[in-house]
Amino acid sequence: MSTEKIKRIAYVLKMYPRFSETFIVNEILSHEEAGVEVEIYSLRKPVDGRFHEIVSKVKAAVTYISEESVSGEELWRTICDSATHYPDFWKTLQTAKHCNAKEIGQSLLLANIIRERKITHLHAHFASTATTVARLSALLLGISYTFTAHAKDIFHHDVIEEDFARKLDGSQVAITVSDFNYEYIKQKYSAQAARVRRVYNGLSLDKFSYVSPKIRPKIIIFVGRLVAKKGISFLIESCFALHKKGVSFQCLIVGDGPLKIKLQKQITDYHLDKFVTLTGSKTQGEVKQLIQSACVFAAPCIIASDGNRDGLPTVLLEAMALGTPCVSTDVTGISEAVRNNYTGILINEKNSSQLAVALEKLLGDDELRVRLAKNARKLIESDFDIDRNTKILRHLMSNKSYISQQSSLQV
Repeated sequence: MSTEKIKRIAYVLKMYPRFSETFIVNEILSHEEAGVEVEIYSLRKPVDGRFHEIVSKVKAAVTYISEESVSGEELWRTICDSATHYPDFWKTLQTAKHCNAKEIGQSLLLANIIRERKITHLHAHFASTATTVARLSALLLGISYTFTAHAKDIFHHDVIEEDFARKLDGSQVAITVSDFNYEYIKQKYSAQAARVRRVYNGLSLDKFSYVSPKIRPKIIIFVGRLVAKKGISFLIESCFALHKKGVSFQCLIVGDGPLKIKLQKQITDYHLDKFVTLTGSKTQGEVKQLIQSACVFAAPCIIASDGNRDGLPTVLLEAMALGTPCVSTDVTGISEAVRNNYTGILINEKNSSQLAVALEKLLGDDELRVRLAKNARKLIESDFDIDRNTKILRHLMSNKSYISQQSSLQV
């Protein structure tokens, strides 16, 4: 690998910080620890009521790009003013046909700041609004941009294929977080997919110490947002099946989200209130302790009706690193980490019966837990080390050979 050249990166994010996006914080911290200066530009102000403690360790300043509605007259004035600063401004603006007025306004504001700061590379997370703004700003400035595509921004029914292809085509390189995603993009976007590379999300392994799961209380734990793609209702169904069989267990469902009331009703309807608990959100430190005190981690992810799905949940990787054996489903890239009967147990999605069998097996078999957990930790160390993976990212960001004659700017 060639020597890294990039020493300054501007991260463009839809909202920073977000309670559920620790993988972005991990990535920024790793860049900073490697001596790279990071600047963060957020298109929305945070709405979460609390944040993980690792956010306070980030040195980078956060600039919030105004999202206030502007009148047509004000936006036109901004456009005309910007046209005096950027070569080929009108030609570039023609490529913004999928942008809304807010995105165009934020792109112009961001470009002005980036020009003053003399930043030469932008990186966005998620191939939606953040990449829309980063792309247009980079094209105006004549600088490079990269982005990371995760899951919803690839698979959701609302994804506009023409827009996604345009983002691929204009990028220096596009990152995605699993081989499954890479193969999907390659098949769907053919020529533009030549710019795509798979780089796994990673963990700072010294912050996730392995502890053997041989002696653990009979606790099943889930951690994540309470949304459809997490498959939590199937976990509750499997708990009902375990309870009917007389299996001793407690299940902790850690997180918050729009399905909270519905899931609590399901728990109550199944008379599981003494066995299944919705704990609400917890900090990363609290989550680590809960995961490492549990016998098994359950991630029954599904493909939701709108196409939304998980890519490769960071918390699943965290559980594997901490020594808690995992049960998950064969959705997207999960099988790249949870390898059936080797690093965990993999089941079919939306199958509460299979989930119940797997949970019962892990609750009752100390030696199986230890074997799976040891193998899982080895895999995390080899493939999901954050410092190794962000080094690859920086190499891709600095390797200009990925820019073919910069995009044709066709509408």
